[in-house]
Amino acid sequence: MYAIVEIGGSQWKVEQKKVIRVPSMEAENGKKVTFSEVLLVVDNKNVEIGTPYVKDAVVEATVLGQGRDKKVLVFKKKRRKNYKVLKGHRQGFTELKIDSISVGGKKSSQAAPEQKAAKPASEKAEAKKAPAAKTVAKPAAKKSAAKTGAAKPAAGKTGSGKTAKPAAKKTAAKPAAKAPAKDADKKKE
Repeated sequence: MYAIVEIGGSQWKVEQKKVIRVPSMEAENGKKVTFSEVLLVVDNKNVEIGTPYVKDAVVEATVLGQGRDKKVLVFKKKRRKNYKVLKGHRQGFTELKIDSISVGGKKSSQAAPEQKAAKPASEKAEAKKAPAAKTVAKPAAKKSAAKTGAAKPAAGKTGSGKTAKPAAKKTAAKPAAKAPAKDADKKKE
C-alpha cells in the first residue's frame, strides 16, 4: 500500500515504514505528525483518487530529526561587466518515518514490500558454478597512410597518432628605430 501526500507544497510517495526527507517543519523529534492532504491511495488493486484530496484519508508519521542538506553554490556572472556573485545555500529538512496510511478509519495492515526477493539456494549454486565470460578489448587497427590518402603525417603530429605541442616561437627583436629613420630620409629627398 502506498499513497501520494502533499507535504510542504510538494507531492511525496509514501509507504509504510519508509523514511523520507521533507522541507523543514516545525515539529519536535519523536512527535507524531498527521497529514490529511492525501491525493491518491493504492491498496493492492484498489485505487482511490481524490478530487483534489481523498476523503477520510490520513497518513501518520513520526519525526526522526531535523537537519540541513549539502551546500548548493549559486554563481551569477555578467560578461564584460565585472559582475560576479557567489552565494551558498543549505536547505533545511525534516526526516519523517511513515507509521501508517489509513482510509476511512481503516489502517493499512500490510507491511512495506521488500525491495529484493531472496534467490533460492539452487540458483545461487548454479551462479557459482558458471564463471562469467571475460571480454577482452581488442586494440584498434591503425589505418595506413595509403588507405587514408595521406602521403605523410600532418605537421605537428608524431608517429603514434598523438598531437605534439608546437615548439615555442622565437622572434628576433626588430630594430624599430631604424625603419622610421630610413623612411624619413626618403621623404626628405
